[in-house]
Amino acid sequence: MTENTQQQPVSPPELPTQYAPAEVEGPLYERWVERGYFEIDAKSDKPAYTIVIPPPNVTGSLHLGHAFEHTLIDALTRRKRMQGYETLWQPGMDHAGIATQNVVERELGKEGKSRHDLGREAFVERVWQWKAESGGQIAGQMRRLGEGLAWSRDRFTMDEGLSRAVQTVFKKMYDDGLIYRAERIINWCPRCLTAISDIEVDYQDDDGELVSMRYGDGDESIVVATTRAETMLGDTAVAVHPDDERYAHLVGRRISLPLTDRTIPVVADTHVDPAFGTGAVKVTPAHDPNDFAIGQRHDLESIEVLDERGVITVHGPFEGLDRFEARSAIVAALRAEGRIVAEKRPYTHSVGHCSRCKTTLEPRVSLQWWVKVETLAKAAGDAVRDGRVDIHPAEMSQRYFDWVDNLNDWCISRQLWWGHRIPVWHGPDGEQICVGPDDEPPTGEGWTQDTDVLDTWFSSGLWPFSTLGWPERTPELEKFYPNSVLVTGYDLMFFWVARMMMFGLYAMDGQPPFRTIAFHGMVRDEFGKKMSKSFGNTVNPLDWMDTYGSDALRFTLARGANPGVDVPIGEDWVQASRNFANKIWNATRFALMNGATVEGELPPAEKMSATDRWILSRLNTVVAEADAYYDDYQFAKLADALYHFAWDEVFDWYVELSKTTFFAGGEQATVSGRVLGEVLDVTLRLLHPVVPFVTETLWTTLTGKESLVVADWPQDSGFRDESAEREIELVQRVVTEVRRFRSDQGLQPGQKVPARLELTGTPLAAHEAAIRQLLRLQPEGDSFAATATLPVAGASVALDLSGVIDVAAERKRLAKDLAAAEKERQQAEAKLGNEAFLAKAPEPVVEKIRARLAAAREDITRITTQLDRLPQA
Repeated sequence: MTENTQQQPVSPPELPTQYAPAEVEGPLYERWVERGYFEIDAKSDKPAYTIVIPPPNVTGSLHLGHAFEHTLIDALTRRKRMQGYETLWQPGMDHAGIATQNVVERELGKEGKSRHDLGREAFVERVWQWKAESGGQIAGQMRRLGEGLAWSRDRFTMDEGLSRAVQTVFKKMYDDGLIYRAERIINWCPRCLTAISDIEVDYQDDDGELVSMRYGDGDESIVVATTRAETMLGDTAVAVHPDDERYAHLVGRRISLPLTDRTIPVVADTHVDPAFGTGAVKVTPAHDPNDFAIGQRHDLESIEVLDERGVITVHGPFEGLDRFEARSAIVAALRAEGRIVAEKRPYTHSVGHCSRCKTTLEPRVSLQWWVKVETLAKAAGDAVRDGRVDIHPAEMSQRYFDWVDNLNDWCISRQLWWGHRIPVWHGPDGEQICVGPDDEPPTGEGWTQDTDVLDTWFSSGLWPFSTLGWPERTPELEKFYPNSVLVTGYDLMFFWVARMMMFGLYAMDGQPPFRTIAFHGMVRDEFGKKMSKSFGNTVNPLDWMDTYGSDALRFTLARGANPGVDVPIGEDWVQASRNFANKIWNATRFALMNGATVEGELPPAEKMSATDRWILSRLNTVVAEADAYYDDYQFAKLADALYHFAWDEVFDWYVELSKTTFFAGGEQATVSGRVLGEVLDVTLRLLHPVVPFVTETLWTTLTGKESLVVADWPQDSGFRDESAEREIELVQRVVTEVRRFRSDQGLQPGQKVPARLELTGTPLAAHEAAIRQLLRLQPEGDSFAATATLPVAGASVALDLSGVIDVAAERKRLAKDLAAAEKERQQAEAKLGNEAFLAKAPEPVVEKIRARLAAAREDITRITTQLDRLPQA
């Protein structure tokens, strides 16, 4: 790639009067891509820096969560590229098994067809066709955001290479006894018709019912309660605690199960809490995970009473009813038999829902494929504990340990057609053969491939190394694995991060998939509320990009990115970031019009003014701060530091203080022009990773060089000038204090006032022209009569306001404001002095009164000072 040192400066062209993001961003991004700035050379001798994109779903479009995460990754990779690293940001998409199959099935439904009408092969072909025509629109949207991905390396979790990786690792784990098939209780979605892993269950509080019912009769009866009365048809026991004397006489006996011709045993099990409810629980091993465990301990029969769609299958009056219909019908039947002891409605309780379609899930015994996670999870925990992987922020580590240290075996099979099909063949006599990517599957009558597909997270768990060519030992794998850092939301700690850790350590001989895990928070609305279509507060980031530009959105997101903390965002904040981009544009345009240049070496410090030395000293401090914030993933502090340095110190102070120098011309103007050029050059390079479009346009205009993408990252030169910093701080104090006074007196910002400045013997004397320019202070005339004198920073500023303001009217206005403030003070003091009020009022109300009192006292002090400073009428 082209290095900054090879770029030759040319005379910069003029900038347009206004920055128009829509005209700049698209063509500029395409130029970056065409020039290959984001591509890699695996044979380069540069140090490697790697981040893999958390693969968005092929069905998805860019949302604020994507934009937030991608902005952070792009900032990191752009900086590393500028620092001279061979930088890979690996792109790709996930095949999103359930979501994609649902999309295509809905399309078929519009045609009056189902996937079964097509058959498996034709349906899968239809999904591939949909992907080619409609899938992956998010890739184009990511380009609009300016993401520096190595597009020539774009991957898909079901492409040929990644499919080979999936089959290879499955075969290896199967042979090592880490993958097995067994009947277990699983979460079943009656809408998606597939198993759902534990971490894909969304729990929410639903209003249901709690029904208490009597099993058995007379002395051999027992009362149990349930929120799912329909499952009682599958009960095979009642469990009580072994130490519960109330039921000791029933343990080992059998009691009648209502509405059926069966009797069921009463068993003693320590799982039962004798203090909860009646101390007895119904046991339905086929439809509850806790009951399944009790059933295994007591060798109970497992009776399925619901089919895959949640319909009752037990022969009798309830057969064919939906589970919710059956619930009401069974309660009515029990009521008719006098079996209902109590009913509570509504009964709010936590219910699991499918994270994809929001259907209420059904626990169900099913034959599924599982990963034995014990040794894998231990390795994933050890890699963090022994320091091979660093979690940032550190407080997230405990959440990670809580998960991997208590991980249950992972159900990896899904009853779908779209996805990586399980590479196991079943024979006519129960034989089972796992086939690797280079193996021939068994042939002959009766051999069939397993019909299930793998959980989508299985293939995405291989992402850090499968995208680099594994299982082949490619140059890319050798150079870019382990990845440098994973940037992802804390919500994916369990879905994705833990699984990548387990797979990476297992497949890559103990090498973890990344050296650092940097967790970020979730994007929320401006009030901190979760964004949801049902709340009506979702935002399409493309709309904000259209209105304010991509840089504005990126800067807003970065400025809210504190590690591991949720990010509130509102349109006003994006508008403010657009204003920042405009400020950068206008200030750079002014600088170019007034001689700012990067030509030649910086003049020696002794030829610079104190203002020049101050800004260069501050510039180097900010370079050091930026590096520290980047290395600590403190994007919010980074953006805030750059914002205030650029806007406040460079544009509002240095440029303004230097205007008199530029207007005067001469050698000092030339020196300051070179300093201003240096400051803008470095500032734009510091800002570029976060706001790439506006900085690229301005920097190439300023320097005449090729691109910021391949420019050098700024270095702290070590230059500091504390004396100059103290001197300019005095200037800032004078200007700020006089501006405050002018505002208090009601003067307009541009209104000129005669003034006498007593600066002799202070460092301020060299800055009198600049101070007068900034404060709109005219020289004193023959009729000058000071009406106010402000002592500040060892100097004094005398002002003649006699011809500028109506003193009598101003005194009258201030007297009215003072009376109002005194009244507010008295009312607040009276309330806070009332013991009865303090005893009854909520603390927030009392705090509000205290705040009002403090504000009133501040107003009284401020207004009194203003009155004292006014001349006598």
